[in-house]
Amino acid sequence: MWPKNCWYVAGFAHEASQSLIKRKFLNQAVVLWRTTAGKLIAMEDRCAHRLVPLSTGRVVNDQVECGYHGLRFGADGACAFVPGQDSVPKNSRVKTFPVAERHALMWIWLGAADLADEDLIPDLHWMDAPGWKAVTGYHHFKCDYRLINDNLLDLSHETYIHKHTIGHESVADSGVVSNVLGGRIVRAHREMPNIDPPPFFQALQGHSGKINRWQIAIYMAPGINMTEAAFHSVGTDRETQAFITRPLHLITPETEHTAHYFWGLPRNFRLDDEELSKKIYAGVVQTFNEDCVLLELQDAALQAEGMPQIPQTAVKTDIAPVQGRRLLSDMIQREMDDPRFVLPPAPLANDATVTMPFAIAAE
Repeated sequence: MWPKNCWYVAGFAHEASQSLIKRKFLNQAVVLWRTTAGKLIAMEDRCAHRLVPLSTGRVVNDQVECGYHGLRFGADGACAFVPGQDSVPKNSRVKTFPVAERHALMWIWLGAADLADEDLIPDLHWMDAPGWKAVTGYHHFKCDYRLINDNLLDLSHETYIHKHTIGHESVADSGVVSNVLGGRIVRAHREMPNIDPPPFFQALQGHSGKINRWQIAIYMAPGINMTEAAFHSVGTDRETQAFITRPLHLITPETEHTAHYFWGLPRNFRLDDEELSKKIYAGVVQTFNEDCVLLELQDAALQAEGMPQIPQTAVKTDIAPVQGRRLLSDMIQREMDDPRFVLPPAPLANDATVTMPFAIAAE
């Protein structure tokens, strides 16, 4: 299950053109495209004539032409042309969805269209803000989107799954402090002082000297995740010499057991180093591929057992995923009780300091 009255990431803004992009979100088939004026459009991937997917067609003169009989639908969804006749059916139209562009991303709203306020888009400015450089990519996961959120809130798994990139025994061994902030954010914080840098951090640092590392997993339901993964060399100043990355994990359900995983890894150092960007991309792809294998196995096991509640055996590191599930379940239930219910976003982080204090009080 998932809420609908919220903005979901539909892709990267640079993807959209006058060629149709075929995607599915929350079990809804959609095509995304741009008009010649550059306006982003999202419409149902379903011709109003014989229900053939519009993605079989193409964009012609700012209209989507069905690949079956050539009917065309304008950016507003209304039928604009029928081959072989001068008139068009008055009520023939394709459903359209509110879309927006912000932070180098495409966003889509699949709930009540009149509630789609762009001020409700979460602040992910690190994706395109001055002083930050973002490496981006996409993964498709064949699992329940909630399992991805769980995985990102309990980063102790890094010790075991990601030995060759970001894993270190200190991740699993370090205590985690997890808080729910303002009924909107889960924030799980680890400190790992004076450790050997894992391979990925060696590449960022440029040498293998010991580091003071910290990690903050942040979640905002339904699918916005950010991990502040940061460190500084032992003997240097945390406030002024820290290497900070803020990986953004933007999870949009496709179906009950598949999900889109749009990601960006913004950093605040060596912004023009393209070789570093290539290394980061390769490291992130390897890391998320490893997550994908495990989560798809987990989803298959859950389906085989009728989707039982997890965790079945609770341990300390489950606290943040459990808190995240509760926030998500509450959001879904409140929308079920009131179809016009909308939750405002909350700030994920404060750039003023690397320790990221929150103005919202913990509950």
